[in-house]
Amino acid sequence: MRFSIQASSAEPIYRQIVEQVRRHVASGQSKAGDELPSVRALAQEHAINPMTVSKAYSLLEAEGLLERRRGMGMVIADVRPRGGRAPRLALLEPALRAAALQAAQLDLSATEAQTLFARCLREHGVTDDPTGPQERPE
Repeated sequence: MRFSIQASSAEPIYRQIVEQVRRHVASGQSKAGDELPSVRALAQEHAINPMTVSKAYSLLEAEGLLERRRGMGMVIADVRPRGGRAPRLALLEPALRAAALQAAQLDLSATEAQTLFARCLREHGVTDDPTGPQERPE
């Protein structure tokens, strides 16, 4: 699993890690038994305090998304994504609400904000399915 840590973000780094793991598990990109980088490795890669990574991993372990395995470190727990798309959309909603508030504060039109969002989606490889949204097999 690759993490994208934004040091300049208003969201604390440990929350960024927690949310990224939640999204990877909810989308099925990370499956039971997948290993996470060690605390030390993730901290070194992103030049962050190891206690920050440890806090994020501990929260995810308490939540049941991660489990500690002797000699392996942290792995994704055996949890099943449930509810189809709704839980994944719920994970995205806070970010979209924040973006909508920022667009309003910047006095941008809905069209301008949507155009920018569509461009950001394309940059990350997210495209429309010509047959419409469909459930991925779980």
